[in-house]
Amino acid sequence: MINGKRIAVVMPAYNAEKTLEQTVQELSDVVDIKILVDDSSKDKTAELSRRLGVQTYVHDANYGYGRNQQTCYREALAAGADIVVMVHPDYQYTPTLVPAMAGMIASGVYDMVLGSRILGAGALKGGMPFYKYVANRLLTAFQNLFLGVKLSEYHTGFRAFSRELLETLPLLENSDDFVFDNQMIAQAVMFGFRIGEISCPTKYFEEASSINFKRSVEYGFGVLATTLSFSAHKMGIIRVARFGKSGRKLKQEYYSESAQRP
Repeated sequence: MINGKRIAVVMPAYNAEKTLEQTVQELSDVVDIKILVDDSSKDKTAELSRRLGVQTYVHDANYGYGRNQQTCYREALAAGADIVVMVHPDYQYTPTLVPAMAGMIASGVYDMVLGSRILGAGALKGGMPFYKYVANRLLTAFQNLFLGVKLSEYHTGFRAFSRELLETLPLLENSDDFVFDNQMIAQAVMFGFRIGEISCPTKYFEEASSINFKRSVEYGFGVLATTLSFSAHKMGIIRVARFGKSGRKLKQEYYSESAQRP
């Protein structure tokens, strides 16, 4: 807890058995709630998560990274979280920064905080493939231009959110795939939420989840589509449910019994 705010860490997981324990062990004592959603892994991720004392939910099928996050945030809000930090259990990002990120929101300064791999020049040192680094910089410049903000990167998976933001954004309008992350930032900008960044080292290694070249290209096109639809909606050219106040939110039903309570 920070400034009277209950902190939840959510971990969207798929085949994270090898790195989960190290991730959980490095979570700070300020974390009040630990939640893992297993997207129908083929290993023993869920079994290990329960042994580690983490609230564990298991999807009955592999729904995708974006859908996994929806379950994560729904369960965190239901558990009474005021601030929710998403930590990938593959140990690509260091969990030791959770208090700093949560504190930036608990202070009332920001509504969303991104752990940036670009600030501090840590991306390439951490082993990010060069083609991903170049694509990151180009896509980020493109989005900064069209979204009218100035972020160092839009593609990190280490993020913290206020409860208000999670309850306001129409997250159920977003993709079930990896571009969910990018769509969420664009939504936050559209709805006027304040976004901050913190420098975060990253590690690329065999056990760390990382999408392949084909999926990276698909993600890149998804980012471009998100950006252009953002601009078209803002200019009134088209109406995009993802960026509208009437879009489906987490408190509304989306699917039934896709997450099993322990």
